[in-house]
Amino acid sequence: MDAFDIMMVALKFNVKINQRDLDGIVELMTDDHTFIDGEGEVHRGREVMNQGWRDFFASYPDYRNIFTRVQVVNDLVVMVGYSTCSYEPLGGPALWSAKVREGHGSEWRVYADTSQNRKEIGITA
Repeated sequence: MDAFDIMMVALKFNVKINQRDLDGIVELMTDDHTFIDGEGEVHRGREVMNQGWRDFFASYPDYRNIFTRVQVVNDLVVMVGYSTCSYEPLGGPALWSAKVREGHGSEWRVYADTSQNRKEIGITA
């Protein structure tokens, strides 16, 4: 897959998050999909994440991600933007990264928007 196709998979994944489309998210995941939250906790497997997203959507139905910048750095899709949510700790500036394999998301990661994390995922400005 080229950089554009990889980026489109990540953007589609985020659209499904913003729509709270659990079936759409699961369809876009690899069987061994990994989710890493903002605290660094790792959650592995499509079935684990199916339940994880179900619980998340039930708890935070107004959560949304808005990207202001998206780029591919060494086959990693990196996204800069912010989240909105009535639960204040989930709202505000954030970074995300996505790994894509064979047209499916193999990893989705959330980061605090810090200069250290920007450097780690290859954002230069």
